[in-house]
Amino acid sequence: MLALSAGAALADPRSGTRTPYNTILDAVVVGSSIAAVAEIRNGDKIWRGSSGLAEVNGDQPPPASANFRAGSITKSFTATVVLQLVGEGRLSLSDSVDHWLPGLVGDGSTITVKQLLQHTSGLPEYTTDMVDDAGVPKERYRTWSPRELAEKAGRLPREFPSGTRFQYSNTNYIVLGMLIEKVTGRPYGTEIEQRILQPLGLTRTWLPGASPEVKGPHAHGYVAVKKNGELTRVDVTRFNPTIAGAAGEIISTTGDLNRFYRALLGGKLLRPAQLKEMKDPGPSGDYGLGLEMTHLPCGTAYGHTGATPGYSTASFISADGTRQITLSTTPSSGDSGSAAKALLKSALCA
Repeated sequence: MLALSAGAALADPRSGTRTPYNTILDAVVVGSSIAAVAEIRNGDKIWRGSSGLAEVNGDQPPPASANFRAGSITKSFTATVVLQLVGEGRLSLSDSVDHWLPGLVGDGSTITVKQLLQHTSGLPEYTTDMVDDAGVPKERYRTWSPRELAEKAGRLPREFPSGTRFQYSNTNYIVLGMLIEKVTGRPYGTEIEQRILQPLGLTRTWLPGASPEVKGPHAHGYVAVKKNGELTRVDVTRFNPTIAGAAGEIISTTGDLNRFYRALLGGKLLRPAQLKEMKDPGPSGDYGLGLEMTHLPCGTAYGHTGATPGYSTASFISADGTRQITLSTTPSSGDSGSAAKALLKSALCA
């Protein structure tokens, strides 16, 4: 594990000057990834960097401003729209699923909007039989409707009675995406775009729908697959993201995600009551309403992690809003946890 004292110096990314952040980012790649990109903010200072290769057999590094699949970070966007609707009085956290989407899931009358947001609904994970052992979607280019995904979960046994404990399930956010459309009359992606992306100027963030492409500059994502007794890397950059929907389809950049969480935690997207609800760690102790908490020596940071085939991302902001990091990697093998945690700690702890 590479250790780094907190408060590493920031440098102008155009200067070519290496900082301790570069060293740790290199360690993330050496440990387990093909590529890594990061943006770190400390007050009004910004550091951006990249390491590794954009393609396994290539010779070019990924640009520091690369696009990437952000996976479950999408949940923070979906939750923000739901909480905006709560603040507008258009729905309540105590509303049941059946109130808005009757018969969609079993025992929907006992599951509340809040339980969906905080993963205490007991709804099972719909993706259970949809990916192979390597984590690649079995029907890679199929377009799935949210109802199809919810119904797949509905055919599985409930994990536990609603409200009795925490268990992370993507199904919760598929249902929330359908709820947004029921309340507003528009798809959740349209609401995210009009309520968050456009007002914040997040021009490099989009919801691709059924498009399998990662547009613009990007590192390719790979998974390790065993063939003839040997591990080989398979490019999984392209796949139909409707399998993730409101739970994980967003494509973004380090800069856009930092801007989003800075606006969110700075009170620019939610009213105080809803932001307070979002930050409440709930039964899990470290998951609010579409918001994860990571506990560091210098205090709690807020954000979310995300993973899709070929990509892994983490985006967090310090409680006082002065420090941020977004890190995206294209994992290969091994464990990048120690180096990634070192970078997180260095970026967020003064």
